Amino acid sequence: MRNFDAIVIGSGQGGVPLAKKLAKAGWQTAIIEKRWIGGTCINDGCTPTKSMIACGAAAHVIANSQEWGISVSYYSVDLGKIVARKNKVVESFRDGAAKGLEKTEGLTVIYGEATFSGPKTVKVASKDGGEEEMTATHIFLNTGTLPKIPSIPGLDTVPYLTNTSIMELTKLPSHLMIMGSGYIGLEFGQLFRRLGCQVTIIDKGKQLLKHEDEDVAAAVRKIMENSGVTLHTGADIQKAEQSGDTISLQFTANGQNMTITGSHLLVASGRTPQSKSLLPENTGLELDEKGYVKVNEKLETNVRGIYALGDVKGGPAFTHISYNDHLVLYKNLINKEDTSIRNRPLPYCMFTDPQLGRVGMTEKEAKEAGYKVKVACLDMSRVARAIETGHTQGFMKAVVNADDDKLLGVAILGPEGGEVMSVLQMAMLGGMTATQLREMIFAHPLYSESINNLFMMLDK
Repeated sequence: MRNFDAIVIGSGQGGVPLAKKLAKAGWQTAIIEKRWIGGTCINDGCTPTKSMIACGAAAHVIANSQEWGISVSYYSVDLGKIVARKNKVVESFRDGAAKGLEKTEGLTVIYGEATFSGPKTVKVASKDGGEEEMTATHIFLNTGTLPKIPSIPGLDTVPYLTNTSIMELTKLPSHLMIMGSGYIGLEFGQLFRRLGCQVTIIDKGKQLLKHEDEDVAAAVRKIMENSGVTLHTGADIQKAEQSGDTISLQFTANGQNMTITGSHLLVASGRTPQSKSLLPENTGLELDEKGYVKVNEKLETNVRGIYALGDVKGGPAFTHISYNDHLVLYKNLINKEDTSIRNRPLPYCMFTDPQLGRVGMTEKEAKEAGYKVKVACLDMSRVARAIETGHTQGFMKAVVNADDDKLLGVAILGPEGGEVMSVLQMAMLGGMTATQLREMIFAHPLYSESINNLFMMLDK
């Protein structure tokens, strides 16, 4: 049995930098990966989806080129080439991450599936059938999540797609049905609509993006419908079945029984943690009712010396949160600091077009927390840069504490919404007031310059 100072299980966006830093700090470290280096973000999530979304944006501009005074008589979409481009980008990122691990002194990269075989003891089964046991003083779980497949009669008999398999299609669906209207469903829905597919999204929630304010969710819905996507919300799916090359879904919505048919079905109804396959009971590890690994505010589990970071621990499932998790662990274990995940900012961005960039509280959350709030809203049709570029869908929204004039949260639904949100996130962390932002000098004519006008709305 090999002994290490640290074992990292999973090579996601938290596991990779943590393993490298622990090794460089002098810890004999092993990182175990059962599939590909890079985790969900590089292989199935951010990198491939945003690469394909860029192709969808190009198709949209070409299809609507006359708005900019350009006439294109003919264009075609080659999904095979789009997927090939995506694969090239993914392989570049993956190979770069793998080489970075392999050249790190003191770090052993092990490919295989890890399970707990005893207290703080890990067994790794390699693809060639071999097995090896190892142990460590510190063990870090960065195993992520998988698509959650709902229990719907007939769904197990239907050739449904997941967020991973849909990106391997080389022929466009004639009608893509999507089960779920979260980030995955909305991003893929708009992408395939722009590539020329009929798209229908079905969701059980009455409101898109249930964690957002109603006005933000309503604006996103309008954008999706303007894109040509059909939406059914408040829908209860009763049955899925296949007949020949056609898939049908039976559901009720707004008191009506409905049936829709399509060529392909994407299940985008949530994620489930990759925790039970670790056999956590063999080391006494506690999971919550959904299977997420329980951790405290310093990311330690109930078993001393075992930690969890990234999506497998539950909470906000974003790459940047996983990355920040590794910083918390490194600072505490190596630098002997007292850092926690409590009260850290949560920025995120949905990559529809336009983007939705969000950080801090929604208006609803701020009021429920007892704040006296002021709300500033500015339609993108009043933003100079948006008018000039011809991208005027969406609006900007800021929630301000009326008692001290500081920002509580912002939602930027517009072109480069994530970038503008990041500017305001830094302002929030710096304790800047709405008045200071209203009077700040920004370069003209940037999208960020509209921050001036956004906070001028508080004076009206």
